[in-house]
Amino acid sequence: MSYTAHIDTFGRDNLPPPEQWPELFFELPELQYPSRMNCAAELLDRALERGWGDRTAVVAATDGARWSYAELAALANRIARVLVDDLGIVPGNRVLLRGPNNPMTAACWSAIIKAGAIAVATMPLLRAKELTDIIVKARVSHALCDARLLEELESARAHCPTLTSIAQFGTAQSDGIDARAQSKPAYFANVDTASDDIALIAFTSGTTGKPKGTIHFHRDVIAACDCWPRYVLKAQADDLFTGSPPLAFTFGLGGLLLFPLRIGAATLLVERPSPETLLAAIAEHRASVLFSAPTSYRAMAGMVAAYDISSLSKCVSAGEALPAATRQQWKDVTGIEIIDGIGATEMFHIFISHDEAHARSGATGVVVPGYRACVMDDDGNPLPAGRIGRLAVKGPTGCRYLADDRQGNYVRNGWNFTGDAYLVDDDGYFVYQARTDDMIISAGYNIAGPEVEGALLLHPAILECGVIGVPDNERGQIVKAYVVLKPGHTGDAAMTATLQAFVKQQIAPYKYPRAIEYVATLPRTETGKLRRFLLRQQATR
Repeated sequence: MSYTAHIDTFGRDNLPPPEQWPELFFELPELQYPSRMNCAAELLDRALERGWGDRTAVVAATDGARWSYAELAALANRIARVLVDDLGIVPGNRVLLRGPNNPMTAACWSAIIKAGAIAVATMPLLRAKELTDIIVKARVSHALCDARLLEELESARAHCPTLTSIAQFGTAQSDGIDARAQSKPAYFANVDTASDDIALIAFTSGTTGKPKGTIHFHRDVIAACDCWPRYVLKAQADDLFTGSPPLAFTFGLGGLLLFPLRIGAATLLVERPSPETLLAAIAEHRASVLFSAPTSYRAMAGMVAAYDISSLSKCVSAGEALPAATRQQWKDVTGIEIIDGIGATEMFHIFISHDEAHARSGATGVVVPGYRACVMDDDGNPLPAGRIGRLAVKGPTGCRYLADDRQGNYVRNGWNFTGDAYLVDDDGYFVYQARTDDMIISAGYNIAGPEVEGALLLHPAILECGVIGVPDNERGQIVKAYVVLKPGHTGDAAMTATLQAFVKQQIAPYKYPRAIEYVATLPRTETGKLRRFLLRQQATR
């Protein structure tokens, strides 16, 4: 790393030391990128150069509005001018983006990148405390926020000294981004970023509940577009993508924005993609490529008969392990074989997968072209077929945590260790076994048990608690809390409802404990550490 367009060098200054980086390689011819690249320009400006200006780029499920590539690029340019001219953003500033899946959120993300800033997208469900953790960690200076989601961000603001500016979109106010952008020219000189300048910081919760910022370069964004989508998904320019993951997840950002833009296709963005809403949107707009999690596929399978989804041709699952029963259930009702895959926020997107023709029940798939993967023992030695070990992967993308000593846990000897236990069968298929850490994966969401414990402990009735994930047929796992109450409180159904409601007010609602068991004591070590493995054993008895 030498040249940088970033004036604010906080991101680069807080990369892990080079010796802790994973080994990166770019063996495929399409991965030979120039030293200077702005990934938003590569996706939007290059689309116009290719003659795609009149093609539909984005469709809004709420009102059916359709934006062409030319219109999306023009709006992104106007917003970029607002960011630079009105808000004073300089290359390298971290800009929080808070919005649902809609065209305006997509335009704002593109504008941030065009302006050479670093996008820090956050899920709409996050509460003030979680937003505060992210803003403080990334030293966010500016925020772009959908007007409907402003309350929690304003609550966080008092605890975030670096956050100097919040601008709203989706509002008619004269100082909103929408109104300001209307008065700006449709041309913007994209910041000439280096291919290894930071484009985005994607946050994922660790097992301690402390947020980890995963750093991705402009080059990483395009590499993610040129590996799995090209060799596995194989979508076409006339496809219409849609799905349920938020754009704040790299799974959603790739599948619902970057990948369709890379090939000149269109994306249908659904703000609140419940199973019913998603099926209705597919039927109305004739979507052909669907991204979702196994939980959603299970729910939709029971509703498919009420909707005409005959336009669907490709269905992608990631975010959690795909149960064989869910795969078969979906195929029975739609005739479509789900494309399964495993990715990681640290790796940006999917690196092990299969196409429809090579799906195998119970297996995730094989290594995506452009990547290498193996299963290793605890000492970092490759294991033979049939032996369970730690999944390790490397390729054109890899883990770089923002100022975090956990980098050494994820990257060892050049390999990214994802925290998943796998085995490889005799045919080279990777078969998922379990998580190797304390992360709970429920309905595609990553939930850190200690974070839920922290929220529960704020309630005055709780003495101590321990949180784990337990198997669940519908959600893969659910959050279960073992709670020790203070004297004078009763562990009954009313208390359970009270605690669940309380947690929903403290952290994102999807993290609440769906099961609570009241116990007299918790198993701890001599030094006071909670023995979660004993709770897991108790839960499975």
